[in-house]
Amino acid sequence: MSGESTWIRSAATLTPDGFWEGATVELHGARIAQVWTAGTAPPPAPGARVLELGSQVLLPGFVNAHTHAAMNLLRGFSDDKPLQRWLEEDVYPAEARLRPGDILWGTCAALLEMIRSGITTFVDMYFALDEVAEATRESGVRGVLGRGLVTVGGRGREALAEAAAFHAEADGSADGRITVWLAPHAPYTTTPDFLAEVGEVARRIGTGVHIHLSETAQEVAEAVRAWGVTPFGLMQEVGLDRQPLLAAHAVHLRPDDLERFANWKPGIAHNPISNLKMGCGMAPVARLLALGVPLGLGTDGAASANSLDFFLTMKASLWGARGLSGDPVRPNAEQILEAASLGGARALGMEGLIGSIRPGLAADLIGVSLEGVGLEPLHDRTSTLVYAATAEAVRTVMVDGRLLYRDGQFLTLDKDAILAHATEIARRLVARN
Repeated sequence: MSGESTWIRSAATLTPDGFWEGATVELHGARIAQVWTAGTAPPPAPGARVLELGSQVLLPGFVNAHTHAAMNLLRGFSDDKPLQRWLEEDVYPAEARLRPGDILWGTCAALLEMIRSGITTFVDMYFALDEVAEATRESGVRGVLGRGLVTVGGRGREALAEAAAFHAEADGSADGRITVWLAPHAPYTTTPDFLAEVGEVARRIGTGVHIHLSETAQEVAEAVRAWGVTPFGLMQEVGLDRQPLLAAHAVHLRPDDLERFANWKPGIAHNPISNLKMGCGMAPVARLLALGVPLGLGTDGAASANSLDFFLTMKASLWGARGLSGDPVRPNAEQILEAASLGGARALGMEGLIGSIRPGLAADLIGVSLEGVGLEPLHDRTSTLVYAATAEAVRTVMVDGRLLYRDGQFLTLDKDAILAHATEIARRLVARN
């Protein structure tokens, strides 16, 4: 490892072995070089940068495993409708008014919110990926970007070719922070033949596939009626189980789906807030974890979830899962905190790069304060992080060792300019005349 030497001292560091009190994390450039237990770190070399986090706890950065970042522009525009009516009556007409540049500003606005919430990696499904990539580069975050692909309108194969070309152009750019996947929207907005073609292209160019699956009971019932299998069964029939697959939602799983997961473990992005708000239901979180399925958490877009606060996402995951099962023990706070970082990394097959604080991994780190009203007295850090803390507790955010946010200040993005542009665009998008 080479590069600038940085030493981070905090009250406690969350390692794969649990919290280490008074640990010191040594960085060499963009990577973690060493994690020293309390009192064992040597003096920093002359000229090294030292970050004193005081009473903050140091965590691996959160992985937002599913979102539509630019839909931040439509937050609060349409609520309290069933999913299909919400999409067809409000969202699709508003999106039809998008102009070049709008998605850049909408994505930047979402990234402000995500960074403040401790999210260092986001998985996006949208369009105008050149604008999403530009926002990702400017912000300094890590992005797994996929263009939403549909066959409605007859442009499916053309869009797939453009997505493959974007992979060739942008995958690995921004010093490796941008990864490009293919993102067919869902089985009900494509066709089995098209999905099979997406799989073939993904294997040829060496990338993964991000797709909505089994979000509503109606979707599953119609898949069984049309193809004789559930959406997850269709993925196997068309060959999408032969490369990395990230399935968003996975709310309505039938027994045969759970049996499939005994041998095939797709990544799943659990989106509790949007699913509960839309009345879609709740993914069987405890059952999926027990089966060893890689489970990450997602905010979904702010148009449906209204918030990108990842601490709220963790809470909703626990509350919803326990409300579904009646089990007050599973999942527990430790499992959900792990799903917020390492779980998302595993769902993407990126656990060798992000998701943990250990030597060799990227220095994607966040410092969280557990002091103040609503957080003290402090008995258990994991409990307080998951059950009590909100995004306001985040004080420090870095990606690849670069500070993006410190003590309420955004260091890579112009908050005021972004919010002003986003507000102007949003008003135009929702104008009814």
